[in-house]
Amino acid sequence: MDAYSQDKANPFHKEYGWHQSSIKIRLPKEGTKWPSETNTPELKIPRVYHRSIVDIIESIFMENVATTFNMIPYRKYWQCSPDRSIEVFSEACSSPEMLETYDKINALPCEAGDEYECAIASLMFWFNATHLANFGDASLWPFYLYFRNQSKYVQGKPTTSACHHVAYIPTLPDDLQDQHMKIFGKPSSSEVYTHCKCELMQAIWALLLDKKFMHAYEHGIVIKCSDGVTRRIFPRFFTHLADYPEKVILSGIKSLGQCPCAPCLMKKSEVHLMGTKRDMKRRIKCMQKDDRKHHREVEDAWTLIFQLGVPVDGSHVKNILNDESLVPTWNLFLEKLCPHGFNRFQMFVVDKLHKFELGVWKATFTHLMRILHAAGGHAIQKLNERYQDVPTFGRGTIRKFNTNASAMKHLAAQDFEDLLQCTIPVFEALLLKDHNTMVLDLLFDLATWHMIAKFRLHTKDTLNFFDTTTNYLTSIHHMDNGKLHWLPSIWIWIRQAIAKGLHLV
Repeated sequence: MDAYSQDKANPFHKEYGWHQSSIKIRLPKEGTKWPSETNTPELKIPRVYHRSIVDIIESIFMENVATTFNMIPYRKYWQCSPDRSIEVFSEACSSPEMLETYDKINALPCEAGDEYECAIASLMFWFNATHLANFGDASLWPFYLYFRNQSKYVQGKPTTSACHHVAYIPTLPDDLQDQHMKIFGKPSSSEVYTHCKCELMQAIWALLLDKKFMHAYEHGIVIKCSDGVTRRIFPRFFTHLADYPEKVILSGIKSLGQCPCAPCLMKKSEVHLMGTKRDMKRRIKCMQKDDRKHHREVEDAWTLIFQLGVPVDGSHVKNILNDESLVPTWNLFLEKLCPHGFNRFQMFVVDKLHKFELGVWKATFTHLMRILHAAGGHAIQKLNERYQDVPTFGRGTIRKFNTNASAMKHLAAQDFEDLLQCTIPVFEALLLKDHNTMVLDLLFDLATWHMIAKFRLHTKDTLNFFDTTTNYLTSIHHMDNGKLHWLPSIWIWIRQAIAKGLHLV
């Protein structure tokens, strides 16, 4: 293994820009006091593979692919009639967020004689933990990057190699409890384990947001691009897509806490009000903001935990952080980027795959299967027969359904999406008239909402339709299992994604 690590055939070789580092996490212990947090025992995690974000930007902007990048943002309009034009939202380069950021970097003070054209390196980060085998616990947590300067239609082609791996996030060591026993004589609690996971994520970002990146963030990177023009490129974070557990760890909030939503400060006690127009307005008004107040609160919590021996989830810590469901973890975005006007809570966009297709719709379809079973007769058999009779459509748009669609065995998100798109004629007349009408109305509303949410191109009119559909669906069809409560949250994130020009399909 040591010989292979030095071999150039190794994809993680230094020649390809990969670095191998170790990170350290401070271990808290209830009832144990130290003069300061710097004196606390540390957990060392070796062999963290990562690349420099600045090196990736420099290499990509000098390659031929950069000739397809949009360096100057613009607005797009549709002249629908001689006296009316509508703004169109499609690509990131024509999004309000890109236009606003472009104006900001061009308003920055520059040195005398600096006549370089300023441009944005629009960064879109993704990560998702992946299970690698059907048996065992082999897993991988890749962290990768796209440039929103590139068209989403180009990025959607695997042959363009538009995805750039940035890091591979390790898990906490398997012998964590053994190490904790050696240091403190007791195993760690579940709260300490969760705290260490949050600290691990921030330690990874500490490697990425190094001095080189921060200098580039403030002053830009002078690059002679592939089109022959020398520009000053400013890296900017536009979006970060992750599912809810990972979003919670990265944003520094408590999972399903008092304020369970990362972008806004809606309380869990107000969940029953979701879907009303008043609730929609409140979500926009009470957006989560990064400020020095969060820094002071986390600093006070660390003083209690490490210098006074207060438990990580103790009442004293909760009194400080619970109002906004924060966790006692130093957030690198707050520490390094907040002084430059960056708000970490607003970079998270919708994860519609997990929220809707594997969330709201899967739960709704499962509940409908229970209703058909309770109704008795041959309803389930008819449903399976009808799904089997649905012909395929397009190149993978609608695939052949399984012989037993009601069992939902080994289905991916795209399979649940196909079930929804073909569900109305399949469910027709499977139940009594009143129940049949109610179910078909629900399915129509869900399909309409899903259709509008996945538009590749939006206008202000379609966004208004989307608002109306969300409000109607959540207020009229209120599910007992609470799954539809996620729709207003998804609505907020999709509106933000459209503002950033994110492709939702």
